[in-house]
Amino acid sequence: MSETSKDICKNTCKIEIRGLRKSFGSNEVLKSISLDVAKGGVVALIGPSGSGKSTLLRCINLLVVPDGGSVRVGDTHFQFGQGTKAPDVKTLAKFRATTGMVFQHFNLFPHMTTLQNVMEGPVTVRRMAKADAEKLARAQLAKVGLAEKADQYPATLSGGQKQRVAIARALAMEPDVMLFDEATSALDPELVGEVLNVMQRLASEGMTMVIVTHEIAFAREVAERVVFMRDGVVVEEGPSRQVIDTPREAATRAFLSHFHRTGALPPANATP
Repeated sequence: MSETSKDICKNTCKIEIRGLRKSFGSNEVLKSISLDVAKGGVVALIGPSGSGKSTLLRCINLLVVPDGGSVRVGDTHFQFGQGTKAPDVKTLAKFRATTGMVFQHFNLFPHMTTLQNVMEGPVTVRRMAKADAEKLARAQLAKVGLAEKADQYPATLSGGQKQRVAIARALAMEPDVMLFDEATSALDPELVGEVLNVMQRLASEGMTMVIVTHEIAFAREVAERVVFMRDGVVVEEGPSRQVIDTPREAATRAFLSHFHRTGALPPANATP
């Protein structure tokens, strides 16, 4: 990449990944991955299980530390590989506070109310006054449609409601970007829509998002770009409807054919 291209990306990209590599033992999970996400952009990562999608997402917020390459989110840049120094705990904590992440499983504190779960990060990590944290938490619960559930405990909530609380908890940290790792895969089918609706609303509000998903129709409608991964490499990427409706690569076509057969996708000639 030329210096001019680097400068352009620095000014317009919220996330910049270059040559990212990660192995677990002898298993090379990421093989020199590069990815740009524009400010306010939504990128969906799709592909078969074991393709490296979730590892890539976890490398973006350094829950998994890469073996090589670089990660930049906003103005914070990390370089990895031989001769580089690993970021310290304080630096990692500060960085992760700006990259909200929502996992497959909700990981809510069962002994805390919904409101307390959402307040916890701002109070303990950001040292926010409890009154301010409560106001912020209530606003985020309202944003995900759960204002009336503030005083309930997680055990009383449906799976979809728990996941919406998890999204509110991440948003309460007021992150620069949101990362979603198969956020609907643990939900019953009838509850998936309520979580996807919240994610779609975040996208429309300009939140920078990277989404690992098997909800192909959702990726087609909400993501600006789709990245298809397999065996630790990016096989194909481009505008979401182009990649999903008319993929160039045979591997992408083979993967998407399963969704076409099950009716999970709109027809290729659907109105854009």
